Amino acid sequence: MVMTSTGVNVNKLPVSEEEHSFGTWQVKYKQSHILHSKCTETSSENGCPIEGSDKLCIFCKFSKEVSLPHLPDMVFPNNLLILKHKSGATIEFNAMDALKKVQHGKMNLKIACSSEWKEARQDTGLVDNEIGSFDWTFSTDYCGTLSGEWVMQNCPDVSINWDRLKQKDKILFFHELTLFEDELHDNGISVLNVKIRVMEWGFFLLLRYFLRVDGVMIRANDTRFYHEFDADYIVREITTREAKISELNIPPTAMADQNSLVPEIPLRRTVIEKLVLKK
Repeated sequence: MVMTSTGVNVNKLPVSEEEHSFGTWQVKYKQSHILHSKCTETSSENGCPIEGSDKLCIFCKFSKEVSLPHLPDMVFPNNLLILKHKSGATIEFNAMDALKKVQHGKMNLKIACSSEWKEARQDTGLVDNEIGSFDWTFSTDYCGTLSGEWVMQNCPDVSINWDRLKQKDKILFFHELTLFEDELHDNGISVLNVKIRVMEWGFFLLLRYFLRVDGVMIRANDTRFYHEFDADYIVREITTREAKISELNIPPTAMADQNSLVPEIPLRRTVIEKLVLKK
């Protein structure tokens, strides 16, 4: 039995799970507790015996497969959002696949303002070799995990129908999940979350990686999925926004409100794709 410091059996913490059908689509989510901070199967500092991923506890599985010097403060390993079409094609959102796209290893990490951050935050506890060995902001360009027979097409001529999304249509289903979060040694925030709403005519989904390094820089990597049920494709829009905070005319009190802040960040990149469902 694995116990937390408060005496709670973490294996028996509640798990929220729902599944709904909308025409040819099934939407399922699972929401549970944060990742343990150490191996739950052995007291050894080396963790679980390496006998295959099916033998590892969830902490050791993440540590082995993600392979970063350390993980974000809060990782939600069992938080999942899955959309499955009747054809078998799926779109999934999970923390492990997102963290696998964080830069790591002996790489020359240089975000736009890393030298400024290092100079301004000498007393944070983030040491020089950590700054150089991996992306300590946990920035990820994760756009979801696709499986099944999708045909992907670059289509700058298609777009999300924002006018339709602004209509006061009945929302049949809404949910939001956090996949991971880190407070960067109390010097900002790095967070990845996903939210979905389903209407009678289709669905809209936003996957957002948001980074704010206080006094230094701000970034938002957004992936939007827009689908009308009578269409055989999904519009996927991928955008990157980034700026030094000194470049933005935004009061500090507004920095915590992502919804109003993100549109003020300069747009650096846009990719629009069609994800076509095979018949």
